[in-house]
Amino acid sequence: MTIPGLRSDQDKVGGIVFFGRMLDKIRLRAAGRLPPGYFTGTTDRTHFDARCTCFLRIDYKALVDRVLQGGSDEEILEWCFQHGYRPSEDEIEIWNGFMTKRGWRDSGSEELRQAKEECGFADRDDIQTWFDLHAAEEKDTAT
Repeated sequence: MTIPGLRSDQDKVGGIVFFGRMLDKIRLRAAGRLPPGYFTGTTDRTHFDARCTCFLRIDYKALVDRVLQGGSDEEILEWCFQHGYRPSEDEIEIWNGFMTKRGWRDSGSEELRQAKEECGFADRDDIQTWFDLHAAEEKDTAT
């Protein structure tokens, strides 16, 4: 389903993929507009919010508090850099490569295969990564 205000995993803030989507999920959840089933937080270290906050070395709860204070995505990212870690250009390139390919020929492949089946996309060879699955779910179920 299409969720107004939730951007693609691929969209970048400060050159970093997924960060903006995480901020959107925080805002939407606080407004009561994030549908059930969207993973938020850091309960499972393999979920993307947990990976992103680990990458930036920032506490998720502190990030939620900061997001709800307001400000632009860039201001919030700068806050993360000041209170956590500012990755180098090389580290951002590695992060982006890891995230955009997650589920494709790696330890997340089996879980992705199972998720595709559960979503009715088992026959979709074009869905090879988690980012692909998110895009398909949000596009294909909008009708």
